[in-house]
Amino acid sequence: MASSFCNLALLALAIAFCVQGTLGDIACENLDHGSCAFAVSSTGKRCVLEKQVRRSGEEAYTCRSSQIEADNLKDYIETDECITACGLDRKTLGVSSDSLLESHFTQKLCSSGCYENCPNVVDLYFSLAAGEGVFLPKLCEAQRGIVRRGMAEIRSSGDVAPGPVQPVKLIGVAAAMAPSY
Repeated sequence: MASSFCNLALLALAIAFCVQGTLGDIACENLDHGSCAFAVSSTGKRCVLEKQVRRSGEEAYTCRSSQIEADNLKDYIETDECITACGLDRKTLGVSSDSLLESHFTQKLCSSGCYENCPNVVDLYFSLAAGEGVFLPKLCEAQRGIVRRGMAEIRSSGDVAPGPVQPVKLIGVAAAMAPSY
């Protein structure tokens, strides 16, 4: 009787472990470098890909949990469709707002294919932009209109003085010639 109860308890424990594994608990440390970047662990922490160079010169990649939390998202590996639509790369190392300065990347991020269909990516870059004092929807609006104005706001991380409303006419200033050697 006791052995059948013990067997039943072991069976229940084995089933619990199997079900937990199939439900998809994602630990960043268990992801390979092809699925690490832009993934979110079961604790809601974003995964980051890191590279170490060994003394032999060999490069080794590891996936780790970052301190950045995703907003209402857990157990998620970004889809190939979103990686392509948003102009991302699965081999991206770390997490940085630097890519927001690249107009080509910002065009992809703000495109309807990415912005409307890839909430994980938009949430990540919304947080990164906010850390730089930039509101991502405003940046995307600028991207659709005046690209340079949006980039100037990111570079200054804040207010930008408005440009002249009317063309300025310089009176009494001679054009300078470049020296010829």
